[in-house]
Amino acid sequence: MFEKSQISSQLPAKLYIVATPIGNISDITYRAIETLQQVDLIAAEDTRHSGKLLSHYHIKKPMFPLHDHNERQRGQVLIEKIKAGQSIALISDAGTPLISDPGYHLVNECRAAGVDIVPIPGACAAITALSAAGMPSDRFSFEGFLPAKGKSKQDKLKALIEETRTMIFYESPRRVQDTVEQIISIFGGDRKLVIARELTKIFESFYALTAEEMLVWLNEDTNHCRGEFVLMVAGTKKDDDAIPQVALNTLTLLKEQLPLKKAAALTAQIHDQKKNELYKWGLENL
Repeated sequence: MFEKSQISSQLPAKLYIVATPIGNISDITYRAIETLQQVDLIAAEDTRHSGKLLSHYHIKKPMFPLHDHNERQRGQVLIEKIKAGQSIALISDAGTPLISDPGYHLVNECRAAGVDIVPIPGACAAITALSAAGMPSDRFSFEGFLPAKGKSKQDKLKALIEETRTMIFYESPRRVQDTVEQIISIFGGDRKLVIARELTKIFESFYALTAEEMLVWLNEDTNHCRGEFVLMVAGTKKDDDAIPQVALNTLTLLKEQLPLKKAAALTAQIHDQKKNELYKWGLENL
């Protein structure tokens, strides 16, 4: 169906952002295949990995390695090629480029240089996982990979304590247990989690548990920590009558220098809160 002889026209000299499968090699659009067959050059995160996909669809095009370690240096080379009349496709190892994958610096530089960019939509692990997770999907935040180091990871999670949207993370098998432990410590053990593992592959699976239950499940069998993970975390439940944490932080700081009544009054003005509620909270907690 997609033999090279059937695709003869060449694409205009632009940068094409092409989404590729995240697991199942069939999860690629007709338009993506046609684009890859027509461009002059394919910029790939890992040319050996992408070579298997291209070979499967009988696509024979020169490839250019573009990854995290060389993107800032080599991006200008690709821009010059486009300006010279070549069409270039950007692909990552899996899914949509730039979504926790290389490509941001190239796209940013192309915009600055006046180079046209054409997105070719397709698979994305975050959206695929959310669509089948059974968690609120009307509003969500994509957080990508958490920092590997403990302190940085903790700080990132603490900054999300008041997030009410469903949070989506990518996580590695080596760090998923530690991440769930940190979620328990910071968000609480009763926070609902959903893990989507090995999406679109033979062993695709979803697990919906509380954070404490998820940690038990991960620890009970080493096989549970294998594969590629999308971790979804329920947002905090919004209590309309609750005092925002930022106001409580302000009150706590002001209380160190002022009488509680005065601190509550100033905090109420700053954050548009009820003075009496702040004063009551202060009596009970400070």
